[in-house]
Amino acid sequence: MESGAVTGVDQEPREECGVFGVWAPGEEVAKLTYYGLYALQHRGQEAAGISVSDGSQVVVFKDLGLVSQVFDEQVLTALRGHVAVGHCRYSTTGSTTWENAQPTFRTTAAGSGLSLGHNGNLVNTAELRERTREAGLRDLVGATTDSDLVCGLLAATAVDIGLEQAALDLLPTLRGAFCFTFADETTLYAARDAHGVRPLVLGRLERGWVVASETAALDIVGASFVREVEPGELLAIDENGLRSSRFASPQPKGCVFEYVYLARPDTTIGGRSVHAARVDIGKRLADEHPAEADLVIPVPESGTPAAIGYAQSSGIAYGSGLVKNSYVGRTFIEPSQTIRQLGIRLKLNPLRDVIRGKRLVVVDDSIVRGNTQRALVRMLREAGALEVHVRIASPPVRWPCFYGIDFASRAELVANGADIEGIRRSIGADTLGYISLDGLVAASDQPRSRLCAACFDGEYPIPLPEDELIGKHLLEGLADPEPVLPLTGYGAQDAVQRP
Repeated sequence: MESGAVTGVDQEPREECGVFGVWAPGEEVAKLTYYGLYALQHRGQEAAGISVSDGSQVVVFKDLGLVSQVFDEQVLTALRGHVAVGHCRYSTTGSTTWENAQPTFRTTAAGSGLSLGHNGNLVNTAELRERTREAGLRDLVGATTDSDLVCGLLAATAVDIGLEQAALDLLPTLRGAFCFTFADETTLYAARDAHGVRPLVLGRLERGWVVASETAALDIVGASFVREVEPGELLAIDENGLRSSRFASPQPKGCVFEYVYLARPDTTIGGRSVHAARVDIGKRLADEHPAEADLVIPVPESGTPAAIGYAQSSGIAYGSGLVKNSYVGRTFIEPSQTIRQLGIRLKLNPLRDVIRGKRLVVVDDSIVRGNTQRALVRMLREAGALEVHVRIASPPVRWPCFYGIDFASRAELVANGADIEGIRRSIGADTLGYISLDGLVAASDQPRSRLCAACFDGEYPIPLPEDELIGKHLLEGLADPEPVLPLTGYGAQDAVQRP
């Protein structure tokens, strides 16, 4: 079990990261960013950070933990400026350490500061590492994230040609999924990869601009939605207004799993309400896999909209049969063996009077390793359920994601090499049904050609390197045996760590 997980049945796909940026003179940009990250907390719960610039210097404050654990009123009040970059992290490259928390920070040879937040995952990280060696950038030798390599390469070249041109030169050479928000002392930047795998949106404040991973973060800070940042687009926002540049031709391949699980239900992606898509998934799931049952219950919270849709389409009553502990979140305290054995009960507990004597349809968003569903089915039977019919709002996850979701390895995926009947037996359900990929795509309201569904069909739109040149801990495995110079960007006046 990974350190920091709250249960011993830790099987859920890990969210990626959330990014937020604001340019707004006269506003408390640190507090706006705090609330923006709060709205994006579901996308990353390992670490959080905010950088702020007042026009003369960039200051970064970051730490391990939830947004509300990292920041307090005193810290936010001290972070003064008009440009801010925020980030909440779940690691897809590099370990969970303070150094790897974001925004990452670097200084240029001219002494200018650069902070960067990243949502996604690059697949040519080893190539970037080699590029830093060839360029003699010794302070990047110890970098253990793709984000830090990108930040360092930008800082190294910006001194000669300016940050905007440095980005336009570097971004076309990056392969993989990325949404960057980055800033120097005066300007906020945002960039999205040519495939637009991860969402990134632009919003307008009365006195400024906001970029964020999801529209829900715009709502919480009172920004009006303007548009999505286009695939292959770089935005620059400063006192002269907003500028847009193209660094690559768009080849849209948005992640279909955002509609299933990753995004908040109150977010809109590609003009489609995520909540509406999930309700529609449930309706289609009921049509594809009907069941004779007395009650439809969701696995909260991500299974709730699909369960509502299933109940509406099937005519079976909808009910709440499971109570979720809203305060579990992530913790960095390892559970004791006794608590670990309780597993799923840390998060979910059955309402016995609702469940007893009922034939249940249980709707969940996905099955990855199968451990949670196995424990859940057992728990429902112990609570008195007569039958348990499991319905899943996504197709079988058979392939890992290399574009920003930390799934299990392929060997750990329960659907790898197993048919539906084998999975049903494994989790102990009476019946099991997954929505078809065609049904999921239809519910998203997006053309199949504009979606990435690699975790379901194994068709990766961005070519992958050899196995030994990819992976979460790739850069740690490539650590240089020579002594590493200190990171130039982490001076006491530039980056602040809570004691």
